[in-house]
Formats: sequence, C-alpha cells, structure tokens
Amino acid sequence: MGIVAKYSIKELEVLTGIRAATLRMWEKRYQIIRPLRTQTNIRYYGNEHLKLLLNVNVLNRNGIKISHIAKMSTEEITDKVKDLSFVKTGDDDLFDGLMLSMIDLDETLFHQAFYKAVARLGFEDTINRIIFPFFNRIGIMWQIDSINPAQEHFISNMVRQKLIAAIDNATTKINAGAKKVLLFLPESELHELGMLFLNYLLKNKGYRTIYLGQAVPLTDLPRILEISDPDVLVLNVSNSMSMGDITSFINKLRIVDSSKKVFIASAGIYEAEPLLPANFKLFETLKALAAEF
Repeated sequence: MGIVAKYSIKELEVLTGIRAATLRMWEKRYQIIRPLRTQTNIRYYGNEHLKLLLNVNVLNRNGIKISHIAKMSTEEITDKVKDLSFVKTGDDDLFDGLMLSMIDLDETLFHQAFYKAVARLGFEDTINRIIFPFFNRIGIMWQIDSINPAQEHFISNMVRQKLIAAIDNATTKINAGAKKVLLFLPESELHELGMLFLNYLLKNKGYRTIYLGQAVPLTDLPRILEISDPDVLVLNVSNSMSMGDITSFINKLRIVDSSKKVFIASAGIYEAEPLLPANFKLFETLKALAAEF
C-alpha cells in the first residue's frame, strides 16, 4: 500500500507512541525516515513512514540499538519483526502488531499478535487491555483522516471472528436454572464488538443468553419478548440522541414487564438522566454494565 495519508510529526507521536523529539532525533541523526513536503514546503509523513516507525519501535523496545536498525533495509526490519516473539514484550508491541496488520490488511500478522497476546494475558485481558484501547486509537486515525473503511472493516471482522469463536467455546458452561439474558443493539446501532464481548462474559459465568445482534427494531420487541421470555434485557446505545429521541426510546421499552430488568449502556442517555421505570437501570459504559452481573 503506497503512501496515502498525511501525518504531522505530532500525529505520528500519537499513533506510534514515540515522542516527537525522539522522532526528530532519529530523523536527523540516523535518517530513519525522511519527510515528504507539500507544494508549499510543509513537511508530512505517510503510511509507509508509519509502518516503518512501528517496526523500528518494536525492534528498539526489544533491545536492538537504533544505530543498528538504521543500517538495516526496510525488508530486513520487517522480517526481523516477524521473527520476534511478542510473548516476551509489552502491550505496546502488541498494539503495533495490530496496527501493522490493519495498515496492510495482513491476516497472518493479526493472528500472530492476537494469539500471542492471549498466551501472555488471557482472552479477557487481551480484549480489555489490547483490543478495545486499540479501537480507541483507530478513532484517532479517523479524526485525522488516515484510515479508510476497508481497513477498519478488516480489523473489526478479525476481532469479531475471535469473539464468536470464544462464545462458541463458552456455551458448554451454561448452568441449570441460570437467568436468561436478551442482548441486542437497537435501530441504527451497528458497532457490536462490545456487546459480543459481553455475551462471551455472561456465557462464561453460566448465564443463558440470547444475542440478537445489530439494528433490532424496537417495534419487534413485543414478539421477541413473547418468544424468548428473558429475565434481563441488555441494550447498548452509542449513537447520540436528542432529549426527545431519548424519551421516545424509553417509552418504546416500557412494554417490558416490571418483573424483568432492563439494562441500558449509553453515555449519552446516562448523562441526560431521564426518568425511568423502577426496573430500568442506566450505565455509562458496557464495562460498568457487565459488573452488574
């Protein structure tokens, strides 16, 4: 993939975790990277620079001196990184492995970083400490227009596959007489990784779960409740809503019998503090909601 995005040195600092002063020193003393210039002579860096710096940073954190790295070709640097065991390194190396896999749509590199994270941290900590913070970094890349939808879809679908596989493995742990939890995302809500992870956590604790997925129309809720008869409903809302939309949303959920709990994770609704039926409970985050079980 050629250089498409344009990064300032401060943006490279955010994306790589390397201080801007260090980047300038590497550039000046070792010629690790050479910036490009716009027609108006403004310095900028591209995707190839970002990839190179991520790889250089991995090698440097693993004890290889920058003076030695500077003598290596780009291909030698890349090959050396692929040979490294991420198990013996920190979270930053795992972040960089995921970033590199996303930039180049490299499934092999994704699997390498993910499985070695799981080997070192376990599945749950890998999701909490590596994957979700990584998606926060992707959010920064969206803000500076340095990622395209294909790259985000690639990494999201890779993580989604891992979560679904973990959920399948957790289904044998369901306890007899366990409460039934219905999980879904309402209309226009499409980002389901957090909800999939919650489904995994609940199954792992022995709950019976029914996962409906994305963009479930609330008009279908009466029939859904009739068929599933859950003890708890869990919804996640990440899209912003006006106060009028929040009121309408809550009113559509009032059909839920008062004997059943309704848990809603939504920073926007939580901050709005709407009046709720007694069986409803708001949470600012899905993580806070998960702690309720």
